Amino acid sequence: MRLGLHYWNFSTPADPARTAATLAETARIAEQAGVSAFTVMDHYFQMERTTSAEEPMLEAYTTLGFVAAQTERMTLGVLVTGVMYRHPGLLAKIVTTLDVLSGGRARLGIGASWYEREQRGLGVPVVPVAERFERLEETLRICLQMWGDDNGRFDGRHYQLAETLNVPAPISRPHPPIMIGGGGEKKTLWLVARYADACNLFGTSPAEVAHKLEVLRGHCAAEGRDYDRIEKTVLVMRPPLADPDAFLAEVAEYAALGVTEVQTMPDRHPVEFTQQLAERVVPRLAEIG
Repeated sequence: MRLGLHYWNFSTPADPARTAATLAETARIAEQAGVSAFTVMDHYFQMERTTSAEEPMLEAYTTLGFVAAQTERMTLGVLVTGVMYRHPGLLAKIVTTLDVLSGGRARLGIGASWYEREQRGLGVPVVPVAERFERLEETLRICLQMWGDDNGRFDGRHYQLAETLNVPAPISRPHPPIMIGGGGEKKTLWLVARYADACNLFGTSPAEVAHKLEVLRGHCAAEGRDYDRIEKTVLVMRPPLADPDAFLAEVAEYAALGVTEVQTMPDRHPVEFTQQLAERVVPRLAEIG
């Protein structure tokens, strides 16, 4: 079982002048401890559903570029990129840049963006949900084309590209892994079955994750896709340090479902959290197959 650190909150420390040093120290401690992936959110306002929109938030890919310079081994990604926030041709180039400069450590986490307050606030087009999913599928197709050998046109319903030139190509082969986040049973998990290398589900409970994975299995059968070729990852909601035994027991249940990576989120100062995670949780993950 691999562990990812999801760095979702920039409110600690309170002084923005200390943000960079804290982020860098957290990433270095995580990598030294054996954490395999480092992710950030794709938000410009902090989420109202967890705290206040006025809390600090940094742009995701700039942040990952900084983290890339502080680390050597961890996979780097956004959990998950909002499809409406960047033109897909530019998104493919951005992820390619991260992959090249990190030595092949980027992955594209992507989903249908949802946070309308930040979209309206910053002038991002707000479109109906059905159109967001249409744009998500076209974005996936564009990224795959730009990461392949076809430099020609792309003519979609929402996006038209005269050429899909992308030089240099990503270091990752055949391309940076594509992870689609979300558990929507009709559209999201169908897109996973058709296009993704990995899925990411909310770890509300092992029973709920088991249900979502069965839905994914059905979509894979319909698409002629090998279900076992898709990596299963889960963002665990349970705080790991409050009760490490309970956290690890839940992770073991996810492992039994075929999950190979779980992500966890700091619930205190990120350096303190990561230090304790390294001491109290990471060594015991090796016992979970």
